[in-house]
Amino acid sequence: MKVVVVGAGPAGTRCAVQVARRVPGAEVTLLGAELALPYDRVALSRLLAGEVEVGDLITHPILALEAAGIRFRAGVAVAALDRAAQVVETTKGERIGYDRLVLATGSAAVRLPLPGAELPGVLAYRDLGDVRAMLRLAAEGGHAVVIGGGLLGLEAATGLAARGMKVTVVHAMGWPMDRQLDPEAGALLTARLGRRGIRFVMPAATVALEGERHVQGVRVDDGRVLPASLVVMSVGIRPHVALARAAGLQVARGVVVDDAMRSSDPAIYAVGECTEHKGRLIGLVKPALEQAEVAAAALAGDAACWQPVPDQAALKVSGTAVWSAGEISAETAEAIILRDEDAEEYRRLFLRDGRLVGAVLYGDTADAGYYMRLIAEQHVVESRAELVLGSSFEAAA
Repeated sequence: MKVVVVGAGPAGTRCAVQVARRVPGAEVTLLGAELALPYDRVALSRLLAGEVEVGDLITHPILALEAAGIRFRAGVAVAALDRAAQVVETTKGERIGYDRLVLATGSAAVRLPLPGAELPGVLAYRDLGDVRAMLRLAAEGGHAVVIGGGLLGLEAATGLAARGMKVTVVHAMGWPMDRQLDPEAGALLTARLGRRGIRFVMPAATVALEGERHVQGVRVDDGRVLPASLVVMSVGIRPHVALARAAGLQVARGVVVDDAMRSSDPAIYAVGECTEHKGRLIGLVKPALEQAEVAAAALAGDAACWQPVPDQAALKVSGTAVWSAGEISAETAEAIILRDEDAEEYRRLFLRDGRLVGAVLYGDTADAGYYMRLIAEQHVVESRAELVLGSSFEAAA
């Protein structure tokens, strides 16, 4: 069986490796649009901060891929799918046949359609090329503005600050990571990063980027112009679905897949950030890898079913760990709070009908797995005091 995987990100690479392992005699071709070996995209923040080198990010050296029975093609972008002939057409005019195809095209960073958005020095933060461009500009010093105070935005801000730039984060909400943190945890994180030289302007909207031959400033909605020789847009992602849509596959926000990651064409599967499963998109690497495993199992002829769990997000910047999962802003949920101001530790747990439905941890995230299990199992809470003290209390009991 000829299997072609389009996209050499974490999900695509995992799927290719598992198919080669599980399907006897499979001819697996992995196509990567980037001119790079498969690498750890989550660790890009460490590269930006100067903690690792590019080579440290490589997850699958070419010899390892060959040993696994995978034909890897770097710098090969796909232009079209010929579903009738079961052929992939590359931008170079090459035609590659398949019996089964896996789309792992990922997502693209959203670029705000602002005046000046196309000026040199305005970058996204999604791949190795973006980070290399940031490092070139950061070497010159000066001011950087990160638009968006979400998970990736804070990683970019922290990395650029570590490179010696003066960094300002512009965020539309009143606290950073508003999708993952409640206002109190967000305020703690803001103060912590502020002590490390990162300035926050929020709530604020960016209205224009200013400059002539290169970006020089960011204008916000109160009229201020923030100096910037580097601007990083980190305001969300959008699934790469143009290829699937042009081929006539069912596409909503993402490529629509069933529980086995099959698309509307039984010969084509999709995994990772390009997918939409029961109306839901994903944006984290863990569920993307789970989908890759499920698709590989299905291609091997085994029973396979992806069962999503509540979202969780973890971040560690400037030595501060934060974690959240489930519903963290539910108006109908009851909140239990534990705060240790001296240790700068905080947790807020959300309960509904006696069950834990969400949790926010700041400073000490050792109980993340414990709370994640309770949320996933819809465990009935018997003691609020025991719950807030976490797994250590349960172990002692």
